[in-house]
Amino acid sequence: MGLTKTERRLRIRRRIRKISSGTAERPRLAVFRSNTGIYAQIIDDVAGKTIVSASSRDKELAKAKGTKTEVANIVGKALAEKAKEAGIEAVAFDRGGNLYHGRVKSLADGAREAGLKF
Repeated sequence: MGLTKTERRLRIRRRIRKISSGTAERPRLAVFRSNTGIYAQIIDDVAGKTIVSASSRDKELAKAKGTKTEVANIVGKALAEKAKEAGIEAVAFDRGGNLYHGRVKSLADGAREAGLKF
């Protein structure tokens, strides 16, 4: 039997997490994509803490109109703004087993536009 789409994504996710981990100097930007929303958080894996987070369900971002890809770009920009306020300039990108395409790519591009370095 072949793998389901979810099993394949989780296998890729575990493979990525073996390699990448966030530190205080360069935290990890983790992305979770659901059918209806997109969520991103910047995590310090050494301390086990989430430093900054943003999602399409946040009160100020839930009002954003447009396609899911456009909303993902707005979420990326909002996350980068919060990261700058927290003093974070560079992150390690963790796509969470999703393809670097569509909404995930749009979120990354929005974060880069707002000044976050990958």
